Amino acid sequence: EGRGRVLVVDGGGSLRHALLGDLLAANAVENGWQGLLINGCVRDVEILETLDLGVKALNAHPVKTEKRGEGQRDVPVSFAGARIRPGDHLYADANGIVIAPRDLGVAF
Repeated sequence: EGRGRVLVVDGGGSLRHALLGDLLAANAVENGWQGLLINGCVRDVEILETLDLGVKALNAHPVKTEKRGEGQRDVPVSFAGARIRPGDHLYADANGIVIAPRDLGVAF
């Protein structure tokens, strides 16, 4: 369960397929996730914008990815020059994302 957390997905920065669409995003909302940070593409952008869910991604792409079951969880990831570790706090708005090792006590 998400319970107010942010799910970080490292797709290696690929722009070839979408890693997230409307159905997975709706599941994230149902499970209480606060947001999704995708190092890759999403699709169904018009629907994603209507959900009570923060989504940041590199781009949009209409083709969904094939599922290979290769994901890992609770591992550090690096992309866009930043290192994100399990337990880090992410704050995002239209201007960008701040990553902190602890709660900063602010809302974006």
